[in-house]
Amino acid sequence: MVRCGQLRDDIPAKSRAVRDVADAYVDGLARLDPDTATYLGVPVGRDEMPDLSPEGRAAQDDLSRTTLLDLDRAERATAGPPSDVERRCGRLLRERLQADLSASTDAEHLRELVNVYGLQQRVQDIFEMMPTDTADDWASVAKRMSRVSGTLHGFRESLTKALEADHFVAAPTQVRAVAGQLDAWVRDSDGRGWYAGFCADADVPSPLRSELDTSAGKAVAAVAELRDWLRGDYLPKVEGRPEGVGPERYRTWARFWNGADLDLRETYEWGWAEYRRIRDEMRAEAGRVLPGATAREAMRHLDQHGEAVEGVEEIRLRLQGWMNQALDDLDGTYFELAPPVRVVEAAIAPAGSGAAAYYTPPSVDFSRPGRTSLPVQGRTRFPLWSLRSVWYHEGVPGHHLQLAQWRYLADQLSRYQTTIGGIDACTEGWAMYAERLMDELGQLPTPGDRLGFLDWQMLRAIRVLIDLGMHLELDLPEDAPVGAGGKWTPGLAKEFLAAHSGQTAEFVDSEIGRYLGLPGQAIAYKLGERAWLDGRAAARAAHEARGEKLDLKSWHTAALSLGPLGLDDLQDELASL
Repeated sequence: MVRCGQLRDDIPAKSRAVRDVADAYVDGLARLDPDTATYLGVPVGRDEMPDLSPEGRAAQDDLSRTTLLDLDRAERATAGPPSDVERRCGRLLRERLQADLSASTDAEHLRELVNVYGLQQRVQDIFEMMPTDTADDWASVAKRMSRVSGTLHGFRESLTKALEADHFVAAPTQVRAVAGQLDAWVRDSDGRGWYAGFCADADVPSPLRSELDTSAGKAVAAVAELRDWLRGDYLPKVEGRPEGVGPERYRTWARFWNGADLDLRETYEWGWAEYRRIRDEMRAEAGRVLPGATAREAMRHLDQHGEAVEGVEEIRLRLQGWMNQALDDLDGTYFELAPPVRVVEAAIAPAGSGAAAYYTPPSVDFSRPGRTSLPVQGRTRFPLWSLRSVWYHEGVPGHHLQLAQWRYLADQLSRYQTTIGGIDACTEGWAMYAERLMDELGQLPTPGDRLGFLDWQMLRAIRVLIDLGMHLELDLPEDAPVGAGGKWTPGLAKEFLAAHSGQTAEFVDSEIGRYLGLPGQAIAYKLGERAWLDGRAAARAAHEARGEKLDLKSWHTAALSLGPLGLDDLQDELASL
C-alpha cells in the first residue's frame, strides 16, 4: 500500500538533480514575479507588483531558456536511469517551459485579455492572498496597492504592442467582457471601488489609514483608466476582427492547457458523442424530478421549488458543511489524508469575479488554507440542486484533495510539481473524476442533485464543441438542435449553451468570453476526465489479470502522489499503479 506522503519508489538523496533544477526555477520565478511569490506564501517582494509589460514577459522567457539548459546538464550528469519521480519531474518541466515559450514566440501574451484567470485579475487576486493580521501586513498592502497603476500601465503597454502588430489582438467580445469586469470593480463598495472596500475594515493607526486610503484611491483610478482605454481606444480598433484564433494558434494553446498535441477533429467528434450520451441521461433524470418534464423544465422547477438557502453567509456555511462532511466520509475509506489536507475553507468571491466558482490552493506551508469561492453576483437565494456537484469539483474530493496533497508532498516531489507546474487537463480532469466518483458512491442523494451533476457534465461536453467550433470555424452536424449545418459563431455558441444549461444568462455570457480568451482550455476538463477514467479502468484490469482487486484508497493516494502530468503521460502512469 502507498501511504499518504509516500511515493512509489525509494528516492536516494543523490538523485535530486532534476528536482533541484525545477526548484531553482520556482525560486527564480518568485524573484521575478511577486504574484508567484505571494501565491506560494514566500516572503519575497511582498511590497511589489508583477511586471505585465513586454519586458516583464521577456525576463520570464529568459529564465525559462536558462532553466532548459540547466535541465539538459542535470540529466546528462545523472549516473544510471533516473528514479520515477526524477523522470516525471524532468518531462513535466521540459514540456511546460517549451509550451510556454511557444506561446511567447507566437506573441500570444500580447493579446491576453480574458475575464477568467486574466492578467487584470492577478492585479486584484494578489491582495486576497496577502496576510492582513498586523499593521505591518497592512503597510505592505498599502505599498503594493500604490503600485497597481504601474502594473496596469505595463499591461496596457503589452496590449498596445499587439495593436501595433495588427494581427495579435483580443476578441471583441472578450474586450467588452473585461471592460465590464473592470467597471464592476470600480463600482464596488458603493462606488468607492474594490480596493477601497478591501481596505475598509483595516484596524490600523491613523497615518497608515491615510496611506491605505490614498493607495486604494489611486488603484481604483487606474482600473477606471484601463476600463476607459479598452472601451474608447482598444475596442474600436478590433471591432469586426475574427473572434476565433484559427487552427495554428489553437494548437499552441491546446498544447499549453493539455500537455499533448491533440487530434482536433477526433476531439470534436468525441465531444458530440459525449453530448448525445449526457443529453439522453439528462432526459431520464429530468423525469425523476418532474414526470414528463424536459431537462430545462425540471431545472426551472428545481430553481423555484427545490431546496434553497437564503442569505450569502448561510450558503457559505452550507458549502463549508458539505466539504467537512465529505472529508469525514472519504478519509480512511477512499483516501488517506494528512491533517493539513483536511483543512479547507468556503468563501464568497469578490465582486466582478467570473460567474464560475473557483478554488485557491493553500500556501506551501499551509499557513493559508485551501479555499473555494462562490460568486454570488447580487443573489441572496441559492438553489442547492446545482451546487453540490460543483463543491465536490472545487473542494472535496476535487481540486482541494489533489492540490493540497501536492503541497503536502513538497519535500518528495519538486516544489515546481507541487505548486506552479500544473496542467489543466490533469487538475480539471481530476476534479471531473471526483464528481463522477461521488456519483458512483451515492453521494448525490436526490434526483435534483444528480440532474445538477449531469448539467455540469453537459456544460463540459458543450465546452469541447464550442471551444473547438468557434476557434476553428467548424460545422455543426445536421442533427444539432441549434444551428444545424451552420458554422459556430459566438452568438450561436451563446444560443446553444443557453438552450442546454441550467445556469443564468450572466453565467452563459461569462462562459463564452472565457472560451474566446482561453483557447484550448475549455476542452481540458472532459479530455482530462477521460484520461483519469481510462487510467483507472486500465489499472483495474491489470490488477484483475493478476487475480487481485484494485483498492481504490491505495490507488487514489498513489495517483495524487504522482504530481502533475500532461495527457501525453497521464493515462499510462495511472494504469501502472
